[in-house]
Parts: sequence; structure tokens; C-alpha cells
Amino acid sequence: MEEINALYGNVLDILNKYRTYTYKAINTAMVISYWQIGKAIVENEQGGNVKASYGDKILQSLSKKLSVDFGKGFSYSNLRNFRQFYLTYQDDQICYAVRSKSENTEVQDNHSNYVLRSNLSWTHHRLIMRVENAQARKYYLKEAERQNWSTRELERNINSSYFQRILTHQNEVKKPGLNNQSSEDFIKDPYVLEFLKIDESSFTNEKEIEARIINHLQQFLLELGKGFSFVGRQFRISTETSHFYIDLVFYNYILKCFVLFDLKTTKLTHQDVGQMDMYIKMFDDLKKQDNDNQTIGIILCTDTEETVVKYSMLNDSKQLFASKYQMYLPTEKQLADWIYKDKAIIEAQLKNESNE
Repeated sequence: MEEINALYGNVLDILNKYRTYTYKAINTAMVISYWQIGKAIVENEQGGNVKASYGDKILQSLSKKLSVDFGKGFSYSNLRNFRQFYLTYQDDQICYAVRSKSENTEVQDNHSNYVLRSNLSWTHHRLIMRVENAQARKYYLKEAERQNWSTRELERNINSSYFQRILTHQNEVKKPGLNNQSSEDFIKDPYVLEFLKIDESSFTNEKEIEARIINHLQQFLLELGKGFSFVGRQFRISTETSHFYIDLVFYNYILKCFVLFDLKTTKLTHQDVGQMDMYIKMFDDLKKQDNDNQTIGIILCTDTEETVVKYSMLNDSKQLFASKYQMYLPTEKQLADWIYKDKAIIEAQLKNESNE
């Protein structure tokens, strides 16, 4: 019996392994074929100088013929998607041709000898190609594969303007002394917590927000971004005379440091900044290991105050940040307004400092 179970386990591993290979091979072939179909459609249009209305008729006719021969998957709307797929990535960002050597002669197969640059599914690509910003598209392509985002996670991140909310992509004007490589790439403003399902019109205290974050920890980790792992809630740090409790503590294995979160249901105050600064210093002194980088503290609040930012240690600290949070997905206009406002504050601060 043990022999049979061992053999069964071995066979199961082989089947699962090659089923994965088969899925990847099918996905690769499908995505490349769609890109190539889009390329053929575009080249046909350009070769015949096809007008838009006539081009639509050609696609409709092509759809009917393909559907007869190959069944579902070649509707008029799908063919338009293939066309857009190629137009979005016609510089070979998705597929690139490879050359094989046969008898010392390079042979190019323009129809099948292509390699896919990523292992994302067609559904992933269909979502990403609709993103207008080329830099954002590149980011979503890279991060969706690196972080193994499902199509649902990818769609949520695109809809919540994940790329635009990362500080690195907001601050063309950087805060003095800020190490962007080790901090801004991992911090957002605002954080979007729509998955907590909290009605902003009703009163919510910090304990309730904290409890809901713990209940939706997987989604919160997704919102935080790459490299975060959960350490503790109401994490206690103690001195000889006092105990202090930090709302949420995480560790980022890429930054190699602890990240502390303090939740506030009000606008940022000087007291909030001072409290988090104390937590950071205590954590560095009592919990940080020799091979850890300095602790980062993030105050999550409903709004920030210009004067608080200007006249507090937030203005030039490499470890201390304040970010807004909201309980609903922002519109593009709302996000643009917030980013513009934050940029204006930073620019005004730098201008005043240079005049002093």
C-alpha cells in the first residue's frame, strides 16, 4: 500500500507539472496568435489605405468566416481587441522575433517563431492595453507578473489608479534628503480601502478600521504592495516605566525594515507626528536587528494639513510619512486634484526654503 501511495504521489507530481507547462504553452501560443492577427489586420489596412468604415466591414466579414471555421473567440469585438493589442504593443513590447540557426544560416519565421515577453494571460493583457498612460502600462505588465496578480486583482489596481498613487510617480519635485529607492517606491497617497466596506458618512473609530483590516488582511497586503508581511496588531513596545501600543506593524523584506502604521480618523495633527516619531525611535532602539534598515512609520489619516507638513519633521524625514486614506475608489479627476495639490505644497515649501 505504501508503495502504491508513493508511486501515485510521484505520478501526480508529474501530471501537475506538465499540466502547468501545457497551460503556459497554450497561453503563450494564444497571446502570440492574437498579437499576430492584430498585426495582419493593421498591415492589411495600411496596405490598402482602408477607411475606418470600410475597415469595420472587413472585420465583420472576417469575423463571420473565422467563426464558421474555428467557432467562438473571433467575434467582431474580439478582432478589434486583437487589432488594438498590436497597435498598443507594435514595438514588440509583448512579443519579439527569435532567429534559429540551421546549417550556419539564420532563418526567420515571421508567423510562428515568436517569444512572449511575459506569462500573463490574454485577460491580463486585455485589461492593461486599455490603460492610456504608457508608463503605467509598463508598470502593470511588470508588477502583475512579478506579484502574480489575478485578473481581478489587476483590474482593481487599475481602477484604483494604483500606479499613480505611488509616491515615486507623484513627486516630480522630491523632498530634500529623501531616499526614493528605499521608501517612495513602496508608499502611496492616498491608500484606498474600499474593500473594508465602511460607509464614510457614518462614524467609524480607529479600532473598527483596524479590526476590519485584520479581517481583510490579504486585500490590505495587496494594497500595501510588494514585499510586505504582517507582524502584529496593537504591537506592544515597552520601556522600564511604560507600555506603548502600535496599531499595525509589518515587515518589508525588500526594504529590509519594519513598517509601522498609526490609524487616525481625523486630520493630521502635530501630536500625531510626534507620537509616530517616538514609535519609530523606540522601535529602532528596542526591536530592530543589526541587519535591518531603519524603521519606517506611516500615519494614515483622513486628510493632511499644509502647515503641519511644513513645520514638522515630516518635511525632511526619511522615515516618517503621512498618507490619506479613503473608503471608495477615486475617480481620475479626484486623484489628479490630490496629486496636484500635494505637488503644489512641496514646491511652495522648497521655494520658501530657497528664499530663506
